Amino acid sequence: MIVWINGASGAGKATAARELVELIPNSTLFDPEVIGDALPDLLPAKHLAEVGDYQDLPIWRRLVVDTAAGLLAELGGVLVVPMTLLRQEYRDEIFGGLASRRIAIRHILLAPDETILRARVAARDAPPDPRDGEPRVPAWPFDPIEPYHAALASWLGADTHRVDTTSLTPYETAERIAEAVRTGAAPACDIVQTPEPTAETLAAGVLLFDEQDRVLLVDPTYKPGWEFPGGVVERGEAPARAGVREVAEETGIHLTGTPRLLVADWEPPRPPGYGGMRLLFDGGVLHGADARRLLLPGPELREWRFVTEEEAARLLPPMRYVRLRWALRARQRGAPLYLEAGEPVGS
Repeated sequence: MIVWINGASGAGKATAARELVELIPNSTLFDPEVIGDALPDLLPAKHLAEVGDYQDLPIWRRLVVDTAAGLLAELGGVLVVPMTLLRQEYRDEIFGGLASRRIAIRHILLAPDETILRARVAARDAPPDPRDGEPRVPAWPFDPIEPYHAALASWLGADTHRVDTTSLTPYETAERIAEAVRTGAAPACDIVQTPEPTAETLAAGVLLFDEQDRVLLVDPTYKPGWEFPGGVVERGEAPARAGVREVAEETGIHLTGTPRLLVADWEPPRPPGYGGMRLLFDGGVLHGADARRLLLPGPELREWRFVTEEEAARLLPPMRYVRLRWALRARQRGAPLYLEAGEPVGS
């Protein structure tokens, strides 16, 4: 289990976390800032200079997931992680990666009065000068209060167990957190994700259309980027049935019958991925009443929208868009296509 302590800069996360590991048996402190501090030794200076916050680097988010999972595999017990996460898509990516390893997360928000936050930020010591020739990659925005308020108003408040620390000492804060974890008042986050593959996988997606012939895309909570409804085919499951099941689980739409195959695309392995077969099916047109039954929000989806092919090109990762483009052509001609790495093969 991970106890993730979130909050704005100055909320007292680090001090509360140090007290908490003394209260929770078999617990270990992991501060992801150590990964950010190591990045100047790992990445070229030019690459670091392109971002203003090391959380914007995909390698930082991946290393946080891998390091946390590695520590738990090595030590077991509970990992206490004090780290500000104010961008929902980064929370989704990190927590989704941990969920794929079957690691439960209790998400705690420390929320002192704003006057206390601003006083602490104002009194914060200036960071030491970086080493010669090494650009600084800050751990938080220059003004940490406004991004915190924006996150609190949109998603952070609903996603966390909130602890008002205005009048609490660090030890009292830790006691409140430990009690919330022990009693279940701070439940495990409901972000879900299938385990990361260890070999090639078979995945099935379903294209759903509106009355203007726009295609439905969804924004999963557990990984970055837009996607089609669908997922990995389970052992012994028919691919078309898997696509129908995933549509129902993600959107609440229950398709009848077996959707028609549009594209079978062999995705080559690209480390760290293993590749495998990717199938796209035609789920048909959702008329007005059906489209209004789409479920949101939920544990798996943050947003959905119907888009034109041109809009999909801007939202989807390149390989996924190529697969969609060929699927739309197959739908027009009424015959499925076999692809390898996104390119048609054979006649």
